[in-house]
Amino acid sequence: MTREPGGEIVVVGGGVIGLTTALALAERGRRVRVWTRDAVDETTSAVAGALWWPYRIEPVATARVWALRSLEVYEELARGPEPAGVRMAEGVQGEVRLDEADAWLAGRVPGLRAATAGEYAGTGLWARLPLIDMPAHLPWLRERFTAAGGVVETRSVSSFAEVDAPVVVNCTGLAARELVPDPSVRPVRGQLVVVENPGIDTWLVSTDAAGEHAYLFPQPGGLVLGGTSEEDAWSLEPDPETAEAIIRRCAALRPEVAGARVLGHRVGLRPTRPAVRLERDTLPDGRLLVHNYGHGGAGVTVAWGCADEAARLVSG
Repeated sequence: MTREPGGEIVVVGGGVIGLTTALALAERGRRVRVWTRDAVDETTSAVAGALWWPYRIEPVATARVWALRSLEVYEELARGPEPAGVRMAEGVQGEVRLDEADAWLAGRVPGLRAATAGEYAGTGLWARLPLIDMPAHLPWLRERFTAAGGVVETRSVSSFAEVDAPVVVNCTGLAARELVPDPSVRPVRGQLVVVENPGIDTWLVSTDAAGEHAYLFPQPGGLVLGGTSEEDAWSLEPDPETAEAIIRRCAALRPEVAGARVLGHRVGLRPTRPAVRLERDTLPDGRLLVHNYGHGGAGVTVAWGCADEAARLVSG
């Protein structure tokens, strides 16, 4: 096999991390194929809410750099003429003080301020942030990737030795647990409920005294209600009692949600790791392997920053 630096690249994984990384490489003039086990609408990324905000991701300092790069891209996409599924939306991030964010965020997000009592009953930040409609954004990423000359193939991989390219990029998320193998990758189960929007146009994220999360994201397909963070839970089946609890917590914040018609249920397994693994590695036969996985619930938030870094690692 030819191993020249300019050879073909296979990105394994077709979620938001894999597609964004493949796109970054293709738009740098590289020949790229994506191998994905699942269709776009069946990936974990398709279940995401998805608000731009660093959530349960390490290392914190580096993740903020990746997040700010992604913020820049999402702001540009929201202004652009293409239907990328990205818009800027206002809302409240509960249980966060302005002084905790100002070192890296306040100077970057115009209008960031403490929420008023009328906007939120507790302490929170009012912000205008990217809100991404994943059922629209993932197909847009795939179409932009193929327009740049990329190819998407539906293929399962049980070993990187199966990948017929001089450069392999591992964006397999939770599957990296077995594929690498990396037992530090663990699932954090998230369940959502989608209801008919009763007229809510701002997002809200809140955590109660017991540590239970509640969030409301107005999306084109309905109002997304969440959520849960169940560590080491593997079930992809929606739990009716959990769904009722989600609606109850969200209705405590916005009473009009209580009678909203339920449109659907979603479950996803966030690929959590003690820290994101974004680094160069070498396969036993000498080929280059770049890892880009372990983003937990912040994959959408850091996707573009991590894609740029992965592209630099591929180029050496």
